[in-house]
Amino acid sequence: MREYTIKELEKWNNKIEEIVKEEGLDCYTQEFEICSYEDMICYEAYVGMPSHYPHWSYGKAYERKKTLYKYNVEGLPYEMVINSNPCIGYLMRDNTLLLQILTMAHVYGHNDFFKNNRLFVEGTCAEDTIEQFKNHANRIRSYIQDPSIGYEGVERILDAAHALRFQTTRVMGMKKLSDDEKKKRILEKYYEEIKIKSPLQEKKNIPFPDLDKIPLEPTEDIIGFIIEYGKLEEWEKDLLNIVKEETQYFIPQIETKIMNEGWASYWHYKILNKLELPQSLHMEFLNRHNQVIRPFLGAVNPYYMGFKMFKDIEEKYGKDKLFEVRKFERDQSFIRRYLTKELCREMNLFQYRKKSKDYEIEEISDDKGWKVIRNTLANSVGMESTPCIKVMEVSKKDNSLLLVHEYDGRELELTYAYETLRYIAKLWGGKIELRTTVDNLKKRIICDENKNIFLKNE
Repeated sequence: MREYTIKELEKWNNKIEEIVKEEGLDCYTQEFEICSYEDMICYEAYVGMPSHYPHWSYGKAYERKKTLYKYNVEGLPYEMVINSNPCIGYLMRDNTLLLQILTMAHVYGHNDFFKNNRLFVEGTCAEDTIEQFKNHANRIRSYIQDPSIGYEGVERILDAAHALRFQTTRVMGMKKLSDDEKKKRILEKYYEEIKIKSPLQEKKNIPFPDLDKIPLEPTEDIIGFIIEYGKLEEWEKDLLNIVKEETQYFIPQIETKIMNEGWASYWHYKILNKLELPQSLHMEFLNRHNQVIRPFLGAVNPYYMGFKMFKDIEEKYGKDKLFEVRKFERDQSFIRRYLTKELCREMNLFQYRKKSKDYEIEEISDDKGWKVIRNTLANSVGMESTPCIKVMEVSKKDNSLLLVHEYDGRELELTYAYETLRYIAKLWGGKIELRTTVDNLKKRIICDENKNIFLKNE
């Protein structure tokens, strides 16, 4: 039997809301739903949404999480929260009273972050979130029920879309230019370059831009490019667009994982310390909090790192600076600006790499190494962990597609690259060439019309 009642939770929630307002947090209306552990597994598998389109990958994720939980290999999250207005937080029924109180306070931290961080403000619309996901689910189910399309037809496109979902626009809120606007910008750049060159011969050597080129400028939005220029039916383009829109909803969360969890952990700690908990609950609070922010061996715990950094910012710069950082930064800039040498040492951060069957420590947090560690972290958080691949050109001769991987020292995992190219070829309907670097050599990965893969020297 549960050790708390709904009225008790409401009482503690009211106390938390009072502190939230006193501290200056600016939140959406908050709603909580109490669910079973089976429901929590479902929400986790279906990315927290009360309604989502069907796909085998979600069922696979559910069965995996359920099995790992059953055999005590993996636990479940204390809570799950949706960036929507009203903000929805799920509380697991089996949690203790203290854990529910801590979780509610944690959720209010997320709520404030969702409402105020610029990536969420510019990249998502919290008011439409639930309806948008319901609408997507209904549209996809209608295609499945259409006898001319069916489940297999939908699955074929969704499989490819899921493989490409993060090959999309990474900058939130950026205005998409029309082709006419792009042509104008290209011509302005061309004439500006003409003005700079002095000798007439140098001016003549500048080629006039090809304004019929597709795309006019390189684009990292591969899935959007296929929607615009691919030879797909309208329902197929709609499926791609649904996956693209839902991915863009999650990109701000990917880009701010350390900040978001650190902010929520910072505020649950501060709120619970002001709640004047009875001693029996306070001891459990300290234990639970330390479990949440404990450091991981060989990996970064975002709760731990974010919590430590926000505490350090408040101690050095004050409360106003906290809210400024929460509003304007993302994980990459947050780490570059506020992960100090002292914090690196305190958190015992080090950098390692795999060498043969063993691991080798490359850097430790000494006077020089901490900057290398900080920069490596900044370059590997959020969408920086996803390879940046751009569409460069469509051949006018055979409609083949040229892609270029922006190599930054990290090579593509070729097994995944080959399969991804096959999915692109399936959607594009023609030959695909990807230029990249393998073992410090320029390479061309070619996927022909029959989905055969060839790795060649450039």
